[in-house]
Amino acid sequence: MTAGLLVADGERAREDLPEGQGARAVVDVAVGVLLQSEGQFLLTSRPEGKVYAGYWEFPGGKLEAGESVEQALRRELQEELGITIGSAKAWKTQMVDYPHALVRLHFCKVSDWVGDLQMREGQSHAWQTLPVEVQPVLPGTVPVLGWLAEERQFTAATHR
Repeated sequence: MTAGLLVADGERAREDLPEGQGARAVVDVAVGVLLQSEGQFLLTSRPEGKVYAGYWEFPGGKLEAGESVEQALRRELQEELGITIGSAKAWKTQMVDYPHALVRLHFCKVSDWVGDLQMREGQSHAWQTLPVEVQPVLPGTVPVLGWLAEERQFTAATHR
């Protein structure tokens, strides 16, 4: 299922392309929604030196040439977190127009992995439930929290 375009930080200018290059290229990103049996999900912080450093997101990364979403997710989670995932179930896709890039996020649910979490990029991690306690949350992560809430029939009134 593909959602519409989300414009992040719309008041900020978009990166300009060199004259004659046309539209901004889309960057495809594989994203893992790691789910524990108790319903918790993993969020990680963006490391220092990256755009939106300190913001919380679901882990993942860019697809390399010739990679499928699942292959990229498997590689990225091994590189970033030191875990080896089992199956990754394609879930939803979201286009996000960030000031620095136009990104197509491919969200996959992952409930099977081997290994202990190792924050190999100096990032932090937190197992969360709804509503999330960590802040700030990356704009491209916000729709996922809504989708999880819909699936779980979560309302703020039921969790006060």
